[in-house]
Amino acid sequence: MADMGAFRDAVTAWAAGGPGGPGGPGGTARELAARLGVRTAVLLEGPSDVAAVDTLAASRGRDLAAEGVCVLSMGGAMSVGRFAGLLGPPGLGLRLTGLCDEAERPYYARGLERAGAAQAGIFVCAADLEDELIRALGATRVEELVRAEGDLRPLQTFLRQPAQQGRTAQQQLRRFFGTKKGRKIRYGHVLVDALDPDRVPAPLDGLLAAL
Repeated sequence: MADMGAFRDAVTAWAAGGPGGPGGPGGTARELAARLGVRTAVLLEGPSDVAAVDTLAASRGRDLAAEGVCVLSMGGAMSVGRFAGLLGPPGLGLRLTGLCDEAERPYYARGLERAGAAQAGIFVCAADLEDELIRALGATRVEELVRAEGDLRPLQTFLRQPAQQGRTAQQQLRRFFGTKKGRKIRYGHVLVDALDPDRVPAPLDGLLAAL
């Protein structure tokens, strides 16, 4: 049975340059969108953002796929124009929303403008989502979670590096999460799961509320 994962795969292949006709990924994406009732695409920079959005949705008892919402990692903000063109008004005609870092806002603005899509549904993190989550939880609580995940020793080794001296605990933790492949994705789940309901960062909370 077709599911949202198949739709995401088809869209990713299409965005990578696959053909848009009936026999290619574009045709498959269009067929799956109709079959699954996809109405909204959430454009995210990477898989750690997807992990955070999915975890928050699950904690609130929501099944985004069943609601016709596709949460999609684009592999970087510079791809937003391509994805917006395929999924927005020029392509499948889906409603577009998303989450981005402050530094990447111009990519989203230009990409959505070229696609003729509304920009009001894009939610912006001050630095990035990891920074928002660390500030919401506090560095001490994040360090407790790192210890519980069995990563205390790697963190201690990381903190001894000369480059980390003079940085705040928040800055150090943010950089630590990006030092190993897959770590940001895992902590996307862990940090969001540890949030109190009233401490969810505004950009993430706003995104989910808008879906």
